[in-house]
Amino acid sequence: MEINQLKSAIEAILFAAGRPVTQKELILSLEISEEDIENIIASMQEEYKQQARGIEIIRINQSYQLGTKKELQDVILPVVDKRNKPNLSNAALETLAIIAYNPKISRAEIEAIRGVSADACVYKLLEYGLIEEAGKIDLPGKPMSYRTTDDFLRMFGYASLEELPELPKYKMDENQQIVIDELVEQEKDEEESTENKEGKPEAPMPEREAIKEES
Repeated sequence: MEINQLKSAIEAILFAAGRPVTQKELILSLEISEEDIENIIASMQEEYKQQARGIEIIRINQSYQLGTKKELQDVILPVVDKRNKPNLSNAALETLAIIAYNPKISRAEIEAIRGVSADACVYKLLEYGLIEEAGKIDLPGKPMSYRTTDDFLRMFGYASLEELPELPKYKMDENQQIVIDELVEQEKDEEESTENKEGKPEAPMPEREAIKEES
C-alpha cells in the first residue's frame, strides 16, 4: 500500500477499535515493520496538529489510540456522560501517585508512606481500572503488589511512566519529617542555576590579592 493508504488504514483501525491498539496488531494487520508504523503515525500526529483537527493519536506504552484533544474538553463534556469519569478523592490521588512512582508496591508499603490505611483507596482505584495487581512479592505472607494501568496513562495524558514529573529530593530529620529548609534551598539553587544558563552574567568575584591589600 502507498503511504496515504497506510495512513487511512491506521486511522480506520484505531477508530473502529475504540481502544489502545498495540504495535504488534498493526504490524500483523498491515504487514509492515515496527519502524514504519512509528514513522507513519508520527507523521499523522503532526498532520493532525497542522490541520487543527479535533482528534489526535495518543501513544500509550507500545499502543496507539484515537482520542479527542484535551483542549476541547469543555465542548465535549456537556455531550458525554460525566458519570464515566472517575471522581477521585485527595487520599485516592495520593495513593495513585505513590503506586505510579513505585511500581509493584505492596499495600503495607503504601500505608507506611501515607501513615493511614490504604484499603479503601486501593479498592476504589482497582474498581476504576487505574491500577491492577502486579503479582505477589517474595516476602513473608506473599503480599500482593500493585501497579498503574494504561487507563491511568490515558487519563493523565502520559505515554509512559517515564514521563512522570521528577520528584524533588529531600532529607528527613530525626523525627522522620521532611526538612523544608533543604527543599527551599534546593529550589533557590536551581533558580540561580537556570538564570546563569539563560545568559545572565554572574557577579564578578573580587581577586584575593586585592582583598588582602584593603584589609
